[in-house]
Amino acid sequence: MGEALYARNEPYIFAALAGVPQKFERVLTKPDGSMGHTLTHYIPDIDLEGRVNGFTVLVTDVTALKEAESELKLAASVYQNTIEGIMITNAEGGILSVNPAFTEITGYAAEEVIGQNPRMLNSGKHDQKFFAQMRQRLNQEGWWRRDIWNRDKEGAVFLAHMTIHKIQDQGGQTFRYAGMFHDITERWRKEEHVRHLAFHDALTDLENRPSLMERLDRHMSLSESETRNLAVLFLDLDQFKDVNDTLGHEIGDDLLKSVAQRLQALVRHADTVARLGGDEFVILFDNPSNEDEVAKIASRILISINEPMALQGNIAQVGTSIGIALYPQDGRTSAELIQHADMAMYAAKKAGKNTYRFFQNTMTAHNDA
Repeated sequence: MGEALYARNEPYIFAALAGVPQKFERVLTKPDGSMGHTLTHYIPDIDLEGRVNGFTVLVTDVTALKEAESELKLAASVYQNTIEGIMITNAEGGILSVNPAFTEITGYAAEEVIGQNPRMLNSGKHDQKFFAQMRQRLNQEGWWRRDIWNRDKEGAVFLAHMTIHKIQDQGGQTFRYAGMFHDITERWRKEEHVRHLAFHDALTDLENRPSLMERLDRHMSLSESETRNLAVLFLDLDQFKDVNDTLGHEIGDDLLKSVAQRLQALVRHADTVARLGGDEFVILFDNPSNEDEVAKIASRILISINEPMALQGNIAQVGTSIGIALYPQDGRTSAELIQHADMAMYAAKKAGKNTYRFFQNTMTAHNDA
């Protein structure tokens, strides 16, 4: 071992004896079997006449420093190569450093943001309360994590999942903030699409039965604390089967889409149009002033649906029968209101179709259809 070590050090020895100071590092195996790092200096001993009488050897154990250096290199590598955007600010919020992923996500190069405030990414979608809660959490807990809407260099808004940590010095004073985030906009869009499909009809994009029932229940709950009337209009198209049989199901689907568009054009923003399936539609009319107002909207629906429709070079025409149930007098639950509106619709069909009927207690379920 000694001869091998001497052979490795021999060039440094000769250089030191020639009067040239030497400095080099070594990796050694310690007595306990662990690896250590040393920094060695050979310092020539030169007398006044310039002769080299030997040299002094100074060996320093730098294992801890090398390990720290390795950790710093690893941290720097992660900082530079992670897919998460990272932003470091001072205690006042001035941006000190950003990584390449920050530039990739936001479009801002480092030189464009250093010295700026993170407010430059503000999307305008969050109020002052949102940011006040962020600051409060950082001050009390030392960290904050939430989804936040930001705006990139091109002005596009994106959703980021962000974590911010407060960094303190040895005296306990805040001197840095580290923010890490990644773009989750595409994931959010997919989740929103799935949620949308769960509550909307795939063909017409109207709300479906579960969504209608939920909305109706919510309106009925509101009526417990305020005076609120509701009208449920149940529509079933007349002659729709004839369109399907003569022109085909593709034209039939287009007709249903056209009906959906016409119905939406006739109602207010507060009202709801839903498709229950097939050629059945329901309109939830929110807080009508009286029965006359409901009758007028029903009449307008009849006129609109009766207008011929140009569909893929074909002209199709249908009518509709409408049954109307009013809350609270015609039902106290959403299911009961829908059922009674359905019964009134069948009464309208029996009366000759293409008309409307209000629910009456004397009506019975479908046995007179």
